[in-house]
Order: sequence, then C-alpha cells, then structure tokens
Amino acid sequence: MKWTPGDRGNIEDYRGSTGGGAMRMGGIGLGGLLVVLLLSWLTGVDFLSLVGEPGAGPPTESVGTGGAVASTPDEEKTVDFVDAVMADLQETWQAHLGGQYSPTAVRLFRDAIQSGCGFGQSATGPFYCPADRRVYLDLSFFSELRQRFRAPGDFAQAYVVAHEVGHHVQTITGLESKLRQAQESRPDQANQLSVRMELQADCYAGVWGHRASQSGRAAQGKVELEADDLEEGLNAAGAIGDDRLQRQGGGRVAPESFTHGSSQQRVEWFRRGFESGDPRQCDTFR
Repeated sequence: MKWTPGDRGNIEDYRGSTGGGAMRMGGIGLGGLLVVLLLSWLTGVDFLSLVGEPGAGPPTESVGTGGAVASTPDEEKTVDFVDAVMADLQETWQAHLGGQYSPTAVRLFRDAIQSGCGFGQSATGPFYCPADRRVYLDLSFFSELRQRFRAPGDFAQAYVVAHEVGHHVQTITGLESKLRQAQESRPDQANQLSVRMELQADCYAGVWGHRASQSGRAAQGKVELEADDLEEGLNAAGAIGDDRLQRQGGGRVAPESFTHGSSQQRVEWFRRGFESGDPRQCDTFR
C-alpha cells in the first residue's frame, strides 16, 4: 500500500492512559466490598486486587494521550498508518453518505480500556462501540493477525480498521439500532442477525478497498493499493471466519453458534464490495 502520514487527526491516543484502561471498580461501597472479600475467601482468587483500593473513584478518562507513551519507531509508524487509513475511509464514506456521515476516530489503547459500551480488553480484538461511536484498537492485534492468524500485510491491517468503520456506517444509518431491537424481540435469531451485520461490515470494507484501488491516488496524498494488496485483504477475511477459529480452538464447527460468518462468507462479501464499490450491493439482510 502507498500512503502518506497525516496529522493524526483521526487518532485518540490512550496508550499511556492509567485511568480508562485500568481494571478498577472503586467506590463499590462496604456491602460490595464484603461480597468481594467473601468471594475471595470461597474461591481462593484475589478479587480484591481487581477493584483497587477501598474508596477509589470510578474509572476516569483523559482526552488525548493520558500519560507518557513508551513506544518504538515501528509502532509510531503503525499509528501514522492507521491514521492515514482512517482519513481515507472517512473521506470515502463522506462521498457515499454526504451530510448523513459523521466522523469517528480510532481510540488506541493497551491491554484494557473503559469504553462507552463497557470494559474492553485486547483479548477480544478490535471493536466498535456504538454508544460513543469510536473504534477501539490495541496495535498488538496486528502482530496476532500476522502470527496467529497467518494474515500478514498492511492491507490485512487496513481491512480490520475498515471493517470496524463499517459498523460505524451501520450505526449512523440506523441499521445497528434496528438490528439490536430485532435481536431482543427474536433471541432465537440473534446469532443469524449478528452474522448478517458482520458480513455487511466486511462488504463495506471492500467498498473502501475498491476506491483505494484506483490508480493515481498516492500522488494526491491518499491511500492507494498495490498489486498484491487484494490478496492480503481476502486472506485476512478468510483467516477470521468463525469456522476456522472454531477449528483452531480445537472444537467442532458449529454454524448455529456463528456470530461473524464462515471464512467463505467473509471472503465472498468482502470481494462483492471490492468489485462493485457500491454500498447498495452490501445488503446482507435481503
């Protein structure tokens, strides 16, 4: 991929935060403290260490960088890369949605963070929170994507970010709230609806890839894909299919428990968006 560093206007850096990411539940009160002590005694697990000091306040969030960030030149280059991809994604969706589009940002963190949707951890992977309309990303996931999932390459990383921005598009267009209501009214179909939503986000990631594949964009300071980038994106989409993850986990493939779709489905919908460049071709609910 060809890209140009920007001003990091699409990044909210919480990597140095000591408030938003700490697993603390201060201010639980005496009754809650007694419950925690009882659980610790019964199980032998030190739950008290998870709630912090008695009387501690609730988690706090800082604006921008919450403290000094210990980083490396390679990591800072990745931050610039994510910012460049985000800028291009937002320009793409602004072109498709016009005034309906509202900007988002990637909130970088390490290990754990308190989001508008609750406590988030690196172990869960990147996620989008519709409550605060932010994408959450621990950059260590890119190493996991390369090593554990065998999906290397910068476009594989960009696909992950584009997928999460796809969820932002679903939120601002009202689809996300409608789907949650449908899941509540039909809990027997909750997983099926989740799969359709995730596949649409894959297709939306492909829509951006189509735009980024146009030649001459790099000369304008925009993201431009190169010859082998599509294969990286398809590989990443297939690497995190539910069936493949279940096999890697040593269990049986259980389609009824899928939440994101099979590898084949994810590849097909990403490719559909990439080849058409048209969000209207991403109706996974039809």
